[in-house]
Amino acid sequence: MAEALTRAGFTAALRGLSVRYWDTHPFQLRLHEGRCTQDEVRSWVANRWYYQRCLSQKNGAIIANCPLPAVRRRWAERILFQDGRDDGEGGLEDWLVLAEAVGLSREEVREERHVLPGVRFAVDSYVHFCRTRPWIEGVAAGLTELFAPGHMADRIAAWQRHYPWIKPEGYAYFATRIPVVEGDAEYTLGLVLDHCATREQQDRAVAALGFKCDVLRGVLDAVEYAAGRPAGVR
Repeated sequence: MAEALTRAGFTAALRGLSVRYWDTHPFQLRLHEGRCTQDEVRSWVANRWYYQRCLSQKNGAIIANCPLPAVRRRWAERILFQDGRDDGEGGLEDWLVLAEAVGLSREEVREERHVLPGVRFAVDSYVHFCRTRPWIEGVAAGLTELFAPGHMADRIAAWQRHYPWIKPEGYAYFATRIPVVEGDAEYTLGLVLDHCATREQQDRAVAALGFKCDVLRGVLDAVEYAAGRPAGVR
């Protein structure tokens, strides 16, 4: 059996997967370069809603599988952030504001009229993974948040520059999420480093994060294909 990685080596292996994050996907590059049509921006927002809607179910699955009360209490904060304590609050509400800001109605987004089969398949596979795998692997899969804060900040700047037709209130989700995800990422990384002590556990954690990167890119493959561009073509 291979020797366990040092804490630094394990961290490097996880962070090294940043090259597989969806920020380098051809659709994401076009989106940030201002080369997407209004309909393509709306498609991204409408399909990303399905991912946003399923996050609390994914987090609930991790909580259900986790035997540690302290972790469960901390992880439950993610559900409250996304769903809000009451109707009209939280990340989902902010995403609906974004939908309106790009010209979609709340009804068509909530009813998932524009969610593509490939997006549904990719996101559902992520929820299934977190329901059926050990809790720490579900946690490790969520480490894409290590790569997210800078990307979200870049998104706000790029969209404001290239898509002036988007109403400014639509950026509330990203502006609110950036400071939260930075703290979440450090906590999540600490959990994975602490609870994956053997090389087998470490390898599974790295594989889980790789799987999540594939899920996110799969979402964009579907959106890109629907836009009439073969996946992987800029």
